[in-house]
Order: sequence, then structure tokens, then C-alpha cells
Amino acid sequence: MTKKLFALIVMTAISMSLMLAGCASSKSDKQNEERPKDELVLAFNSEPETGFDPTIGWGRYGSPLFQSTLLKRDDKLNIVNDLATNYEVDEDGKVWTVHLRDDVKFSDGTPLTAKDVVFTFETAANSGSVVDLNVLEKVEAVNDMTVKFILKEVQSTFVNNLVATGIVPQHAYSEEYAENPIGSGPYQLVQWDKGQQMIVKSNPQYYGQKPNFNKVTFVFLNEDAAFAAAQAGTVDLAYIPAAFSNKKVSGMKLEAVKTVDNRGIVFPYVKSGNFTEDGLPIGNDVTSDPAIRHAIDIAVDRKALIEGVLEGYGAPAYTSVDGLPWWNPDTVIEDGDVDGARKVLEEAGWKDSDGDGILDKGSLKAEFSLYYSANDTIRQSLAITVADMMKPLGINIKIEGGSWDVIGKKMYSEAVLMGWGSHDPYELYNIYGSDNAGVEYYNTGYYKNDTVDEYFKKALHAKSEAEALEFWKKAQWDGTTGLSGKGDAAWTWLVNIDHLYLVKDGLDIGEQRIHVHGHGWPATDNIVDWKWSK
Repeated sequence: MTKKLFALIVMTAISMSLMLAGCASSKSDKQNEERPKDELVLAFNSEPETGFDPTIGWGRYGSPLFQSTLLKRDDKLNIVNDLATNYEVDEDGKVWTVHLRDDVKFSDGTPLTAKDVVFTFETAANSGSVVDLNVLEKVEAVNDMTVKFILKEVQSTFVNNLVATGIVPQHAYSEEYAENPIGSGPYQLVQWDKGQQMIVKSNPQYYGQKPNFNKVTFVFLNEDAAFAAAQAGTVDLAYIPAAFSNKKVSGMKLEAVKTVDNRGIVFPYVKSGNFTEDGLPIGNDVTSDPAIRHAIDIAVDRKALIEGVLEGYGAPAYTSVDGLPWWNPDTVIEDGDVDGARKVLEEAGWKDSDGDGILDKGSLKAEFSLYYSANDTIRQSLAITVADMMKPLGINIKIEGGSWDVIGKKMYSEAVLMGWGSHDPYELYNIYGSDNAGVEYYNTGYYKNDTVDEYFKKALHAKSEAEALEFWKKAQWDGTTGLSGKGDAAWTWLVNIDHLYLVKDGLDIGEQRIHVHGHGWPATDNIVDWKWSK
């Protein structure tokens, strides 16, 4: 499909929706009748910029779709076999041996063997990408169906690399692989028109549950265009923002999926005066005061944010891992406590000595900048609302929208509204571990707590995910200290954003597990379960 033709289709969908809203129902019915029952059209608002190569990160926020993984998580987040038939870890916790199914073929008909697994992990380890395999000493094929991973040290979270890394074929891998993926997953790529659409068809070689839909077309539309396409009946599912959630679309229902796709404010944790190797300033004298961070954390009214910004579709956030197995529920606090926040500030010596409405301590004013991604309306609304909530306290938050290039130069010395969310507890270590201070977008505040670091060490060196849970939870709050608001309040976490989809009546998208950070793609985790219910 040419760019001009595609643009014409999108513009037609938008125009039709605006002019013929009253006819949406009949048009939707007609589209449903015209499209074969084994085909779907899905509207997502983003596509992976780096393509579909798992060795550089594709699939870490949702199913790799084209590839399959050694292990996977079920709807309850339990780890179960996928390509693996079983695996064992030696007594020292450093050698992981994985046994493979012997009936798996890539979509081109070539058998998947241990050499492909070795190639995948060696390529990922050398990629210098977001795929972190620093703990891997080497990976080797014991025989065609057995792979051995040898780690430099025990790491309980290594199992998540087996869950998140799709296996690529050694024989068909090249520099162009990201745009022409071949895998052993439920679907295979037919056509990708960047910025416009992607067409996939079911993989006849797939060893697992066969998808009910043979052809799926993903159209990449912005928020307005996706909603208009839903109104016009040209898509079966559309990912939409909360702003459109109260608008009825004939022939479609709204499905809200709970997530750990969070938004929060990361504060510079240390005083100013130091600089990165690139000369960027580190630290902030206002936000390094624990009274400022604690006052904001308890004064924020999270329910008001959910109602006012997310139209009710969200949940309060107290950490970056709320609701996951490694979350400590003791981190929940009573928020919206403005009087309590005033008391915290007063006891720390903050007062409005010159009557300008902004607290001060000596020559220091209680004010700082809060940066957010300028093209994200939800982050903008959250930033503005939090700033308004802090004014009665006498804390002046100056809102600054900008590109990530701009934010990247400010994020070590100013507060930033960020979002995370993963099914891998290692993310806690990434964003709070002192080893990661100043490493790109990890731990931008230079947070450091020796006790928390020790819990991280114990969690990572545990011999299993289950054994590590206690230490992940204590890192958040152990009754005395921790990274959460009960402890250091290095972040003020605000909300977990429900992922919202308009879904055509009769389309059953199955049980959606708690979604990770992403822009629609996590919904495809269970796409083989999707079906028409009528």
C-alpha cells in the first residue's frame, strides 16, 4: 500500500466519522460483515522504532509476537515453559541448563535448535542495547536440544532474560533482521510500512495454540485518528487515551486493563555541586531535603489525579511495582494530607519569612523545576495538577515541557515526571540501585541508601525468584528504612494508568494480565486466545 493511499484511507476514516457519526452503527455492522471473520484490524499509537529484533530489545514490553521465548509468564505471572520443556539450576546458582522442545520450527521451516539459542544470547550480550546480559559469562550448546548458561555470579532475575528474549534464527539473521523478522512465534510478518501499518499472518509452523485470526493488520494512528477510525467502524480494536473514555462508540465497548504502567516524579536526591563526566549538573539543594520530598509525597491527592486527569481509569501508585509479587503493600500511605505535610516542613525549618507565599530556609526558596515530555498530554496534566496541589503548602514547582533531549540534560539536577513498569523485579535495582546512579535514565536522582543496596544484593544473589521476594520487599520498606515514601521518598509515585481499548462488540480479547509499560502492545501478549464470542 502506498503512503498516499494509506493517508487517503485514514483521512477518509476521520472525515466519515465526523460527518456520519449518526450512521456509525450501520457502517460498523457493514464493515464487520465485509471483513472475513479470521481477520482483524488493530489501531495502536506507536510502533517499535528499532524494529522487531529481540536481541536489541523487541518484546521486552509485551509478547515478541514473531518469536517465541524459552519461558513465559502466564496470566497469573507464574513462569511456565515455552520453548523449554524444563530447566534446572545447579547448587551454586550459576549454571542454568535448559532443555528444548524437539518439535519447533521457524516460520521458514528450519528446525530451531540449541545453536539458535546460543546465537541469540551471544548476539544480545554483544549488542550494547537495553538487553542487559552483563551477568552472563558464556552460553553453550550441550547438544541440539540442551543449552547451558554459565553466569559470572548468582542472579535470581536471570530467569527474566529467558522470559523476555525471543529466539532468532542464526541462519536467517542479518543487519536487516529487525525489519524482516523470522521466528517461531504465533505470527509472521507480511508487510511493514513504517509509520503507517503492519500486516501479519499466522505462522503455520507454530507449535503452540493456533491463533483464531489468520491475518492481523496493525495501523499506527495518533489518538484522534484512532478514535475516529473506531467511530467509523474501520478497526476492531483501538488503543485510546483516557480523554476519550467517556465517549460512546456504537458497536464497540470500552475495556480497561489494570497495569503497572506508572507515572511518578523522580527527585534529585543529593545536594548540588557535582557534575557528570559530560559536564551536566548533579543534585538540587531543595529536593535533596527529605522534608520537601516527604511533604510532597503525603500532600499529593492521588485519587484526585485519577479522577481529574485519568477520568477514573487508574490506580494510586506508591512504588514502581504496585500489585506485583515483589511489591510490599506496607508502602501504602495516607495521602492528601496537607496538614501533615505542613507539619513536616515546619519541623524541618521551612517557613515563609518574606510573605511571598513560598517557603524558605535561610537564602533557599522552596522551589524547583519539574520537567515532562512535552508531547504527552497525560504527563503534562499530571505535572500541572501536582504543582497546583503544592501551592497551598508554599512549594513552588515550575513546570517545564521539553523533548527527551532537553530533559536528558536536566534530569540529574531537576525533578522529572517519568514512567516505568515491568514484569521483571530487576527494574527496581535499575532505578534505585546506587550502582546505576547517572546511568542514562536509571537512578537520575543519584539515590543511595546502603541498607537498600544490601537488600538489592541479597535479592539478586538469591537462588530463585521466590527466595528473592523478601529482599525486594524490604528494599521498599523494612519497618525502619527503604526507598518508598515510608522511607527515603526518593520518588513521589502518582498513578498506575489503566490501558484503555475500544473493542468491537463480540470480540473477546481474553484475560489480560496486568500490563507493563507500553502503548498498546502488551494487549497482544495473549493474542492466540482472542476470538469472536458471537
